[in-house]
Amino acid sequence: MSKTSITIIGGGTGGYVAAIRAAQLGAEVNLIEKDKLGGTCLNWGCIPTKALVYSAQKYSEMKEAKRFGIEANNIQLNMKRVIKNKDTVVKQLVSGVDFLLKKNNVNLIKGEANLSDKNTVLVKNNQGNEVINSDYIILATGSKVKKAPIKGIDIQGVLTSKEVLDVEVLPESIAVIGGGVIGMEFAFIFSNFGVDVNILEYLDDILPGTDSEITSEISSIAKRKRIDITTSAEVKEISKEDDYYKVKYLKNGETKEVKAEKILAATGREANFGGLDLEKIGIKKENNGIKVDEYLKTTVDNIYAVGDVTNKILLAHVASHQGVIAVENIMGKERKIDYDVVPSAIFTEPEIAQVGLTEKEVKKQDINYKIGKFPFRANGKVKTMNKRKGFIKIIISEKDHIILGCSIIGVHATDLIHELTLAMNNNIKVEEIINTIHAHPTTSEVIHEAALDTLGEALHYVRINR
Repeated sequence: MSKTSITIIGGGTGGYVAAIRAAQLGAEVNLIEKDKLGGTCLNWGCIPTKALVYSAQKYSEMKEAKRFGIEANNIQLNMKRVIKNKDTVVKQLVSGVDFLLKKNNVNLIKGEANLSDKNTVLVKNNQGNEVINSDYIILATGSKVKKAPIKGIDIQGVLTSKEVLDVEVLPESIAVIGGGVIGMEFAFIFSNFGVDVNILEYLDDILPGTDSEITSEISSIAKRKRIDITTSAEVKEISKEDDYYKVKYLKNGETKEVKAEKILAATGREANFGGLDLEKIGIKKENNGIKVDEYLKTTVDNIYAVGDVTNKILLAHVASHQGVIAVENIMGKERKIDYDVVPSAIFTEPEIAQVGLTEKEVKKQDINYKIGKFPFRANGKVKTMNKRKGFIKIIISEKDHIILGCSIIGVHATDLIHELTLAMNNNIKVEEIINTIHAHPTTSEVIHEAALDTLGEALHYVRINR
Protein backbone atom coordinates (compact mmCIF):
# COMPACT_ATOMS: atom_id res chain seq x y z
CA MET A 1 0.00 0.00 0.00
CA SER A 2 1.51 3.30 -1.09
CA LYS A 3 0.88 6.73 0.30
CA THR A 4 1.27 9.95 -1.65
CA SER A 5 0.69 13.62 -1.00
CA ILE A 6 -1.52 14.21 -4.06
CA THR A 7 -3.42 11.77 -6.27
CA ILE A 8 -4.88 13.11 -9.52
CA ILE A 9 -7.62 11.24 -11.36
CA GLY A 10 -7.47 12.05 -15.07
CA GLY A 11 -4.47 12.76 -17.30
CA GLY A 12 -5.95 15.40 -19.58
CA THR A 13 -4.81 19.02 -19.83
CA GLY A 14 -6.06 19.77 -16.33
CA GLY A 15 -4.72 16.62 -14.71
CA TYR A 16 -1.25 16.28 -16.22
CA VAL A 17 -0.47 19.99 -15.77
CA ALA A 18 -1.58 19.75 -12.14
CA ALA A 19 0.70 16.72 -11.72
CA ILE A 20 3.74 18.53 -13.11
CA ARG A 21 3.11 21.65 -11.02
CA ALA A 22 2.61 19.54 -7.88
CA ALA A 23 5.90 17.76 -8.51
CA GLN A 24 7.65 21.11 -9.04
CA LEU A 25 6.40 22.19 -5.61
CA GLY A 26 7.80 19.09 -3.96
CA ALA A 27 4.74 16.88 -3.66
CA GLU A 28 4.73 13.16 -4.24
CA VAL A 29 2.27 12.67 -7.07
CA ASN A 30 0.21 9.84 -8.48
CA LEU A 31 -1.54 10.48 -11.80
CA ILE A 32 -4.22 7.96 -12.79
CA GLU A 33 -5.37 7.71 -16.41
CA LYS A 34 -7.54 4.95 -17.87
CA ASP A 35 -7.05 5.86 -21.53
CA LYS A 36 -4.55 8.16 -23.25
CA LEU A 37 -2.47 10.93 -21.70
CA GLY A 38 -3.55 14.36 -22.84
CA GLY A 39 -7.24 13.50 -22.65
CA THR A 40 -9.72 14.88 -25.15
CA CYS A 41 -7.65 17.93 -26.09
CA LEU A 42 -4.54 16.14 -27.28
CA ASN A 43 -6.21 13.01 -28.67
CA TRP A 44 -9.70 13.89 -29.94
CA GLY A 45 -10.10 17.67 -29.67
CA CYS A 46 -7.85 20.73 -29.88
CA ILE A 47 -4.76 19.17 -31.46
CA PRO A 48 -6.13 16.71 -34.06
CA THR A 49 -8.73 19.20 -35.25
CA LYS A 50 -6.04 21.87 -35.73
CA ALA A 51 -3.99 19.39 -37.77
CA LEU A 52 -7.03 18.91 -40.01
CA VAL A 53 -7.64 22.67 -40.13
CA TYR A 54 -4.10 23.24 -41.35
CA SER A 55 -4.27 20.48 -43.99
CA ALA A 56 -7.60 21.83 -45.25
CA GLN A 57 -6.28 25.38 -45.43
CA LYS A 58 -3.15 24.29 -47.28
CA TYR A 59 -5.22 22.38 -49.81
CA SER A 60 -7.49 25.37 -50.35
CA GLU A 61 -4.53 27.76 -50.65
CA MET A 62 -2.74 25.52 -53.16
CA LYS A 63 -5.72 25.76 -55.48
CA GLU A 64 -5.42 29.56 -55.34
CA ALA A 65 -1.62 29.75 -55.53
CA LYS A 66 -1.64 31.33 -58.98
CA ARG A 67 -2.26 34.73 -57.38
CA PHE A 68 1.17 34.49 -55.78
CA GLY A 69 2.87 33.54 -59.01
CA ILE A 70 2.87 29.81 -58.27
CA GLU A 71 1.39 27.59 -60.94
CA ALA A 72 0.55 24.19 -59.48
CA ASN A 73 -1.44 21.85 -61.68
CA ASN A 74 -3.51 18.81 -60.84
CA ILE A 75 -3.63 19.40 -57.07
CA GLN A 76 -4.60 16.15 -55.37
CA LEU A 77 -5.93 15.52 -51.87
CA ASN A 78 -4.84 12.32 -50.11
CA MET A 79 -7.07 11.96 -47.05
CA LYS A 80 -5.17 8.91 -45.80
CA ARG A 81 -2.03 11.06 -45.62
CA VAL A 82 -4.01 13.85 -43.98
CA ILE A 83 -5.18 11.47 -41.25
CA LYS A 84 -1.70 9.98 -40.91
CA ASN A 85 -0.21 13.44 -40.38
CA LYS A 86 -2.86 14.19 -37.75
CA ASP A 87 -2.09 10.94 -35.94
CA THR A 88 1.66 11.64 -36.05
CA VAL A 89 1.23 15.07 -34.47
CA VAL A 90 -0.98 13.63 -31.72
CA LYS A 91 1.45 10.78 -31.03
CA GLN A 92 4.37 13.19 -30.72
CA LEU A 93 2.56 15.43 -28.24
CA VAL A 94 1.26 12.55 -26.12
CA SER A 95 4.78 11.13 -26.00
CA GLY A 96 5.98 14.57 -24.94
CA VAL A 97 3.57 14.61 -22.01
CA ASP A 98 4.75 11.15 -20.95
CA PHE A 99 8.35 12.38 -21.08
CA LEU A 100 7.54 15.43 -18.92
CA LEU A 101 5.80 13.30 -16.31
CA LYS A 102 8.76 10.95 -16.08
CA LYS A 103 11.25 13.82 -15.80
CA ASN A 104 9.17 15.30 -12.97
CA ASN A 105 9.01 11.94 -11.17
CA VAL A 106 5.23 11.71 -11.43
CA ASN A 107 3.99 8.16 -10.76
CA LEU A 108 1.73 7.37 -13.72
CA ILE A 109 -0.81 4.62 -13.08
CA LYS A 110 -2.92 3.20 -15.91
CA GLY A 111 -6.40 2.10 -14.88
CA GLU A 112 -9.89 3.15 -13.85
CA ALA A 113 -10.15 4.98 -10.54
CA ASN A 114 -12.88 5.25 -7.94
CA LEU A 115 -13.06 6.79 -4.48
CA SER A 116 -13.32 4.48 -1.48
CA ASP A 117 -13.30 7.42 0.93
CA LYS A 118 -11.92 10.93 1.01
CA ASN A 119 -8.32 9.72 1.27
CA THR A 120 -8.43 6.42 -0.62
CA VAL A 121 -8.48 5.73 -4.34
CA LEU A 122 -9.07 2.27 -5.78
CA VAL A 123 -7.56 1.65 -9.22
CA LYS A 124 -8.66 -1.26 -11.42
CA ASN A 125 -6.51 -2.44 -14.31
CA ASN A 126 -5.27 -5.59 -16.02
CA GLN A 127 -2.99 -6.33 -13.08
CA GLY A 128 -5.87 -6.27 -10.58
CA ASN A 129 -6.66 -3.65 -7.98
CA GLU A 130 -4.37 -1.07 -6.42
CA VAL A 131 -5.22 0.95 -3.33
CA ILE A 132 -3.73 4.43 -3.02
CA ASN A 133 -3.88 6.47 0.16
CA SER A 134 -3.46 10.19 -0.36
CA ASP A 135 -3.54 13.41 1.63
CA TYR A 136 -5.20 15.25 -1.25
CA ILE A 137 -7.11 14.20 -4.34
CA ILE A 138 -7.74 16.18 -7.51
CA LEU A 139 -10.58 15.12 -9.81
CA ALA A 140 -9.84 15.89 -13.48
CA THR A 141 -12.04 13.45 -15.38
CA GLY A 142 -12.89 15.90 -18.18
CA SER A 143 -15.93 15.86 -20.44
CA LYS A 144 -17.66 13.64 -22.98
CA VAL A 145 -19.73 14.09 -26.11
CA LYS A 146 -23.20 15.36 -25.29
CA LYS A 147 -25.86 13.68 -27.39
CA ALA A 148 -29.01 15.62 -28.08
CA PRO A 149 -32.39 13.86 -27.67
CA ILE A 150 -32.88 13.40 -31.41
CA LYS A 151 -34.55 10.33 -32.88
CA GLY A 152 -32.00 8.35 -34.88
CA ILE A 153 -28.92 10.11 -33.50
CA ASP A 154 -27.48 6.73 -32.51
CA ILE A 155 -27.94 5.01 -35.87
CA GLN A 156 -24.81 3.57 -37.44
CA GLY A 157 -22.78 6.08 -39.40
CA VAL A 158 -23.84 9.24 -37.56
CA LEU A 159 -20.52 10.77 -36.57
CA THR A 160 -19.50 12.59 -33.40
CA SER A 161 -16.52 14.93 -33.09
CA LYS A 162 -14.43 11.86 -32.25
CA GLU A 163 -15.26 9.54 -35.17
CA VAL A 164 -15.11 12.34 -37.73
CA LEU A 165 -11.38 12.72 -37.06
CA ASP A 166 -10.71 9.44 -38.87
CA VAL A 167 -12.75 9.92 -42.05
CA GLU A 168 -10.44 8.79 -44.87
CA VAL A 169 -12.97 9.01 -47.68
CA LEU A 170 -14.51 12.42 -48.11
CA PRO A 171 -18.27 12.61 -48.68
CA GLU A 172 -19.74 14.87 -51.31
CA SER A 173 -21.93 16.47 -48.66
CA ILE A 174 -22.23 16.61 -44.88
CA ALA A 175 -24.92 17.93 -42.54
CA VAL A 176 -23.61 19.32 -39.27
CA ILE A 177 -26.06 19.38 -36.37
CA GLY A 178 -24.91 22.21 -34.13
CA GLY A 179 -23.43 25.59 -35.01
CA GLY A 180 -21.23 25.97 -31.95
CA VAL A 181 -17.44 25.99 -31.95
CA ILE A 182 -17.05 22.29 -32.82
CA GLY A 183 -19.64 22.37 -35.58
CA MET A 184 -18.29 25.54 -37.17
CA GLU A 185 -14.68 24.39 -37.12
CA PHE A 186 -15.54 21.12 -38.86
CA ALA A 187 -17.78 22.96 -41.30
CA PHE A 188 -14.81 25.01 -42.52
CA ILE A 189 -12.51 21.97 -42.54
CA PHE A 190 -14.88 20.06 -44.82
CA SER A 191 -15.63 23.09 -46.94
CA ASN A 192 -11.92 23.66 -47.59
CA PHE A 193 -11.66 20.00 -48.58
CA GLY A 194 -14.38 20.66 -51.20
CA VAL A 195 -17.38 19.16 -49.40
CA ASP A 196 -20.85 20.77 -49.48
CA VAL A 197 -21.81 21.63 -45.90
CA ASN A 198 -25.18 22.25 -44.24
CA ILE A 199 -25.31 23.50 -40.63
CA LEU A 200 -28.47 23.18 -38.56
CA GLU A 201 -28.37 25.25 -35.37
CA TYR A 202 -31.11 25.14 -32.73
CA LEU A 203 -30.48 28.67 -31.41
CA ASP A 204 -31.19 31.94 -33.19
CA ASP A 205 -27.53 32.40 -34.07
CA ILE A 206 -24.36 30.37 -34.44
CA LEU A 207 -21.45 30.50 -31.96
CA PRO A 208 -23.39 31.47 -28.81
CA GLY A 209 -21.55 33.96 -26.61
CA THR A 210 -19.71 35.48 -29.56
CA ASP A 211 -20.10 39.15 -30.49
CA SER A 212 -22.99 39.54 -32.92
CA GLU A 213 -20.88 41.45 -35.46
CA ILE A 214 -18.43 38.57 -35.51
CA THR A 215 -21.14 35.95 -36.08
CA SER A 216 -22.58 38.10 -38.85
CA GLU A 217 -19.16 38.30 -40.52
CA ILE A 218 -18.37 34.58 -40.27
CA SER A 219 -21.88 33.72 -41.52
CA SER A 220 -21.29 35.88 -44.59
CA ILE A 221 -17.89 34.27 -45.19
CA ALA A 222 -19.37 30.78 -44.72
CA LYS A 223 -22.01 31.47 -47.34
CA ARG A 224 -19.30 32.30 -49.89
CA LYS A 225 -17.58 29.02 -49.07
CA ARG A 226 -20.63 26.85 -49.84
CA ILE A 227 -21.55 26.44 -46.17
CA ASP A 228 -25.31 26.73 -45.76
CA ILE A 229 -26.38 27.79 -42.25
CA THR A 230 -29.92 27.39 -40.93
CA THR A 231 -30.57 28.82 -37.47
CA SER A 232 -33.64 28.35 -35.24
CA ALA A 233 -33.73 24.79 -36.57
CA GLU A 234 -34.98 22.13 -34.18
CA VAL A 235 -33.73 18.78 -35.47
CA LYS A 236 -36.36 16.09 -34.92
CA GLU A 237 -35.12 12.97 -36.65
CA ILE A 238 -32.20 11.42 -38.52
CA SER A 239 -32.83 8.53 -40.87
CA LYS A 240 -30.79 6.51 -43.38
CA GLU A 241 -32.00 6.07 -46.92
CA ASP A 242 -29.83 4.16 -49.41
CA ASP A 243 -26.54 6.06 -49.76
CA TYR A 244 -27.51 9.19 -47.86
CA TYR A 245 -28.98 10.41 -44.59
CA LYS A 246 -32.05 12.54 -44.15
CA VAL A 247 -32.39 15.10 -41.35
CA LYS A 248 -35.86 16.38 -40.51
CA TYR A 249 -36.07 19.67 -38.64
CA LEU A 250 -38.66 22.19 -37.53
CA LYS A 251 -38.30 25.87 -38.42
CA ASN A 252 -40.99 28.48 -37.87
CA GLY A 253 -43.53 25.71 -37.30
CA GLU A 254 -42.77 24.08 -40.65
CA THR A 255 -41.13 20.67 -41.07
CA LYS A 256 -38.21 20.68 -43.50
CA GLU A 257 -35.42 18.28 -44.38
CA VAL A 258 -31.81 18.14 -45.49
CA LYS A 259 -30.13 15.23 -47.28
CA ALA A 260 -26.43 14.50 -46.93
CA GLU A 261 -23.97 11.68 -47.45
CA LYS A 262 -22.63 12.08 -43.89
CA ILE A 263 -23.98 13.47 -40.62
CA LEU A 264 -21.90 15.10 -37.87
CA ALA A 265 -23.66 15.51 -34.52
CA ALA A 266 -21.81 18.43 -32.93
CA THR A 267 -24.22 19.16 -30.10
CA GLY A 268 -21.62 19.98 -27.46
CA ARG A 269 -19.92 18.33 -24.50
CA GLU A 270 -20.81 17.70 -20.87
CA ALA A 271 -18.99 16.86 -17.65
CA ASN A 272 -17.72 13.30 -17.42
CA PHE A 273 -17.76 12.01 -13.85
CA GLY A 274 -15.85 8.92 -14.91
CA GLY A 275 -17.98 6.50 -12.91
CA LEU A 276 -16.88 8.13 -9.64
CA ASP A 277 -19.20 7.59 -6.70
CA LEU A 278 -19.15 11.23 -5.63
CA GLU A 279 -22.20 11.32 -3.42
CA LYS A 280 -20.89 8.50 -1.23
CA ILE A 281 -18.18 10.70 0.18
CA GLY A 282 -20.10 13.99 0.16
CA ILE A 283 -18.96 15.63 -3.07
CA LYS A 284 -21.81 17.78 -4.36
CA LYS A 285 -22.67 18.74 -7.93
CA GLU A 286 -23.76 22.13 -9.21
CA ASN A 287 -24.84 23.27 -12.70
CA ASN A 288 -24.18 19.77 -14.10
CA GLY A 289 -20.61 19.74 -12.82
CA ILE A 290 -18.72 19.17 -9.57
CA LYS A 291 -19.26 22.07 -7.20
CA VAL A 292 -16.03 23.92 -6.40
CA ASP A 293 -15.21 27.17 -4.62
CA GLU A 294 -12.89 29.91 -5.87
CA TYR A 295 -9.92 27.84 -4.69
CA LEU A 296 -11.13 24.80 -6.72
CA LYS A 297 -11.97 22.91 -3.54
CA THR A 298 -15.02 20.62 -3.59
CA THR A 299 -17.45 20.19 -0.70
CA VAL A 300 -14.93 17.75 0.80
CA ASP A 301 -11.97 19.62 2.30
CA ASN A 302 -9.07 17.64 0.87
CA ILE A 303 -10.57 16.97 -2.57
CA TYR A 304 -10.31 19.44 -5.45
CA ALA A 305 -11.72 19.37 -8.99
CA VAL A 306 -10.39 20.99 -12.17
CA GLY A 307 -11.22 21.16 -15.87
CA ASP A 308 -14.39 20.27 -17.74
CA VAL A 309 -15.77 18.16 -14.89
CA THR A 310 -16.41 21.44 -13.00
CA ASN A 311 -18.51 22.62 -15.98
CA LYS A 312 -17.23 26.18 -15.59
CA ILE A 313 -15.61 27.02 -18.93
CA LEU A 314 -14.96 23.95 -21.08
CA LEU A 315 -11.62 25.00 -22.56
CA ALA A 316 -8.28 23.21 -22.33
CA HIS A 317 -6.37 26.32 -21.26
CA VAL A 318 -8.86 26.93 -18.46
CA ALA A 319 -8.42 23.34 -17.28
CA SER A 320 -4.63 23.74 -17.17
CA HIS A 321 -4.89 27.01 -15.26
CA GLN A 322 -7.33 25.45 -12.81
CA GLY A 323 -4.89 22.57 -12.32
CA VAL A 324 -2.12 24.98 -11.36
CA ILE A 325 -4.40 26.98 -9.04
CA ALA A 326 -5.69 23.85 -7.27
CA VAL A 327 -2.19 22.48 -6.67
CA GLU A 328 -0.83 25.79 -5.42
CA ASN A 329 -3.71 26.02 -2.96
CA ILE A 330 -3.01 22.50 -1.74
CA MET A 331 0.63 23.46 -1.28
CA GLY A 332 -0.27 26.54 0.77
CA LYS A 333 -0.04 29.38 -1.76
CA GLU A 334 -3.72 30.42 -1.47
CA ARG A 335 -4.73 31.49 -4.97
CA LYS A 336 -8.23 32.27 -6.25
CA ILE A 337 -9.49 31.45 -9.73
CA ASP A 338 -10.74 34.34 -11.86
CA TYR A 339 -12.82 33.66 -14.97
CA ASP A 340 -13.30 37.30 -16.02
CA VAL A 341 -10.40 37.44 -18.47
CA VAL A 342 -10.34 34.16 -20.39
CA PRO A 343 -9.49 34.26 -24.11
CA SER A 344 -11.36 31.99 -26.49
CA ALA A 345 -10.11 30.72 -29.84
CA ILE A 346 -12.20 29.41 -32.73
CA PHE A 347 -10.40 27.91 -35.72
CA THR A 348 -12.77 28.72 -38.53
CA GLU A 349 -11.38 30.47 -41.61
CA PRO A 350 -10.64 33.16 -40.80
CA GLU A 351 -9.98 32.52 -37.11
CA ILE A 352 -12.05 34.08 -34.34
CA ALA A 353 -10.82 35.11 -30.90
CA GLN A 354 -12.48 36.94 -28.05
CA VAL A 355 -11.77 38.08 -24.50
CA GLY A 356 -13.84 39.97 -21.95
CA LEU A 357 -17.27 41.40 -22.63
CA THR A 358 -19.15 41.56 -25.91
CA GLU A 359 -20.95 44.77 -26.85
CA LYS A 360 -24.28 43.16 -25.93
CA GLU A 361 -22.95 42.28 -22.47
CA VAL A 362 -21.59 45.81 -21.96
CA LYS A 363 -25.01 47.25 -22.80
CA LYS A 364 -26.68 44.89 -20.32
CA GLN A 365 -24.40 46.21 -17.58
CA ASP A 366 -25.37 49.78 -18.51
CA ILE A 367 -21.76 50.89 -18.96
CA ASN A 368 -20.91 53.92 -21.06
CA TYR A 369 -18.42 52.73 -23.64
CA LYS A 370 -16.50 53.48 -26.81
CA ILE A 371 -15.61 51.15 -29.66
CA GLY A 372 -12.52 51.03 -31.83
CA LYS A 373 -12.43 48.99 -35.05
CA PHE A 374 -9.96 48.25 -37.78
CA PRO A 375 -10.47 46.10 -40.90
CA PHE A 376 -7.85 43.50 -41.74
CA ARG A 377 -7.92 44.54 -45.40
CA ALA A 378 -6.21 47.83 -44.41
CA ASN A 379 -3.21 46.04 -42.90
CA GLY A 380 -0.08 45.78 -45.05
CA LYS A 381 1.01 42.28 -44.07
CA VAL A 382 -2.52 40.95 -44.44
CA LYS A 383 -2.63 42.29 -48.00
CA THR A 384 0.57 40.41 -48.88
CA MET A 385 -1.00 37.21 -47.54
CA ASN A 386 -4.28 37.80 -49.40
CA LYS A 387 -6.17 37.09 -46.15
CA ARG A 388 -8.15 40.32 -46.13
CA LYS A 389 -11.39 39.21 -44.50
CA GLY A 390 -12.19 40.24 -40.96
CA PHE A 391 -11.77 43.02 -38.42
CA ILE A 392 -10.85 43.75 -34.82
CA LYS A 393 -13.21 45.39 -32.34
CA ILE A 394 -12.03 46.83 -29.01
CA ILE A 395 -14.47 48.07 -26.37
CA ILE A 396 -13.29 50.52 -23.69
CA SER A 397 -14.93 52.27 -20.77
CA GLU A 398 -15.81 55.84 -21.72
CA LYS A 399 -14.96 56.98 -18.19
CA ASP A 400 -11.42 55.68 -17.68
CA HIS A 401 -10.49 54.01 -21.00
CA ILE A 402 -10.00 50.60 -19.37
CA ILE A 403 -10.43 47.80 -21.93
CA LEU A 404 -13.70 45.91 -21.39
CA GLY A 405 -13.49 43.41 -24.20
CA CYS A 406 -12.08 42.58 -27.60
CA SER A 407 -13.28 40.47 -30.52
CA ILE A 408 -11.17 39.58 -33.55
CA ILE A 409 -12.01 37.77 -36.76
CA GLY A 410 -9.13 37.43 -39.18
CA VAL A 411 -5.84 35.74 -39.92
CA HIS A 412 -3.80 35.04 -36.75
CA ALA A 413 -6.73 36.15 -34.56
CA THR A 414 -6.11 33.35 -32.05
CA ASP A 415 -2.53 34.54 -31.57
CA LEU A 416 -3.30 38.26 -31.53
CA ILE A 417 -5.87 38.07 -28.71
CA HIS A 418 -3.25 37.67 -25.98
CA GLU A 419 -2.00 41.25 -26.09
CA LEU A 420 -5.52 42.33 -25.19
CA THR A 421 -5.83 39.55 -22.60
CA LEU A 422 -2.65 40.73 -20.85
CA ALA A 423 -3.87 44.33 -20.97
CA MET A 424 -7.23 43.43 -19.45
CA ASN A 425 -5.68 41.19 -16.82
CA ASN A 426 -3.65 44.16 -15.60
CA ASN A 427 -6.32 46.87 -16.03
CA ILE A 428 -4.18 48.62 -18.63
CA LYS A 429 -5.77 51.65 -20.28
CA VAL A 430 -6.05 51.77 -24.05
CA GLU A 431 -3.49 54.60 -24.12
CA GLU A 432 -0.81 52.10 -23.04
CA ILE A 433 -1.44 50.08 -26.20
CA ILE A 434 -1.45 53.26 -28.28
CA ASN A 435 1.91 54.29 -26.79
CA THR A 436 3.46 50.88 -27.48
CA ILE A 437 5.36 50.66 -30.78
CA HIS A 438 4.11 47.75 -32.87
CA ALA A 439 6.50 46.28 -35.44
CA HIS A 440 5.74 46.86 -39.12
CA PRO A 441 4.63 45.06 -41.17
CA THR A 442 2.84 42.70 -38.79
CA THR A 443 -0.74 41.63 -38.23
CA SER A 444 -0.42 42.98 -34.65
CA GLU A 445 -0.74 46.49 -36.08
CA VAL A 446 -4.50 45.95 -36.31
CA ILE A 447 -4.52 46.06 -32.49
CA HIS A 448 -2.66 49.39 -32.45
CA GLU A 449 -4.99 50.90 -35.04
CA ALA A 450 -8.16 49.69 -33.29
CA ALA A 451 -6.84 51.11 -30.00
CA LEU A 452 -6.29 54.45 -31.75
CA ASP A 453 -9.78 54.24 -33.23
CA THR A 454 -11.40 54.03 -29.78
CA LEU A 455 -10.30 57.66 -29.41
CA GLY A 456 -11.07 58.56 -33.02
CA GLU A 457 -7.38 58.68 -33.95
CA ALA A 458 -6.84 55.74 -36.35
CA LEU A 459 -4.04 56.57 -38.80
CA HIS A 460 -4.68 54.11 -41.62
CA TYR A 461 -8.46 53.93 -41.66
CA VAL A 462 -11.34 56.39 -41.87
CA ARG A 463 -14.52 55.01 -40.30
CA ILE A 464 -17.72 56.54 -41.62
CA ASN A 465 -20.70 57.09 -39.29
CA ARG A 466 -18.85 56.69 -36.02
